[in-house]
Amino acid sequence: MLYRIDYLTLIAALVFILSVLVSCGQQNQQEDTDMQKEDGNYPEIQSLLDEADSTFNSGNYDRAQSIYERVEDKAMVVNHDSYLTEARSMIARCYLITGKKEEGRPWLEKAEETASPDDPQGWSRLLGVKGRFQWQDDKKKKATETFKGMYEYCSERGMHTRAIDAAHMVAITGAPEEQIEWGLKGIKEAEEGNVTGWLAPLWNNLGWTYEDQGRYQESLQAYLKAREYHWRYGTERNKLIADWAVGHAYNKLGEHDQAAQWLRPVLAWSERINEVEFRGLTYQELGDIERANKNYRAAYDYYVQAERDLTAVNMPEWDAEGFEELKAKITEMEDKL
Repeated sequence: MLYRIDYLTLIAALVFILSVLVSCGQQNQQEDTDMQKEDGNYPEIQSLLDEADSTFNSGNYDRAQSIYERVEDKAMVVNHDSYLTEARSMIARCYLITGKKEEGRPWLEKAEETASPDDPQGWSRLLGVKGRFQWQDDKKKKATETFKGMYEYCSERGMHTRAIDAAHMVAITGAPEEQIEWGLKGIKEAEEGNVTGWLAPLWNNLGWTYEDQGRYQESLQAYLKAREYHWRYGTERNKLIADWAVGHAYNKLGEHDQAAQWLRPVLAWSERINEVEFRGLTYQELGDIERANKNYRAAYDYYVQAERDLTAVNMPEWDAEGFEELKAKITEMEDKL
């Protein structure tokens, strides 16, 4: 009798386990069916990927990374290579942008395992991140070739936003003679695709490129175009910086009265919203104006205030050369007092 009870218990246990396995399988199958569209895409995963992209673009990289990791988990369940490639590429980029390049590199390698040129979304995303790793590895030539390839690939497929990103990166990593050409390519792509959100930064970066090459009049025109779009679509800080850039450009041209007309309101504005970095940079610009006009006491006072604010935002770390130039101007003004 004892044998019979154990036997029946075993049979009951096996039936129970089998029912659980079947139930789980049906549940997973139902979850996949709920997620899957007829065209093979998964709206739940796509929505999560969109949320991750939006979070990344807002600058919240740690949170974005955690959402991309959730995308990868769900893509693993349904074995969707495109979502896997996009998620893994962006996890790598999150590590890169937060200064953890080596932790991100294995994720880039995993993304390459699932990437295919036949998958435009995954392939273009991979190229954008791969090029950035090459750039940060001081392989600018390789990075430039990667971004050029990405541009051609995306432009041919009408993927305007990613083509713009590629052109924008060539304008950063390319040789000086390429930077203006590719900056203009990015602007053309943005205009043709009506990707208005890119036009302000593209014109702004082109302005810096012209400035680096000493083409100050063209730089001013580019900053004015950037300001037009910043004032249409940008945040308050974007607008403030755009006005500062125009004043800065007039200073570069030696048109100090015009520069002051832009920069004095920027100073008051930055003080009102406590924008310390650009308050410091504006103090420096105003100091340059007073220095040019031989008002050395006023120049000295502006430079000292600039040094205070720019020290507070760690300028010696992100622009050591510029900070040393500011200190040299303070010393120069001290000698003239």
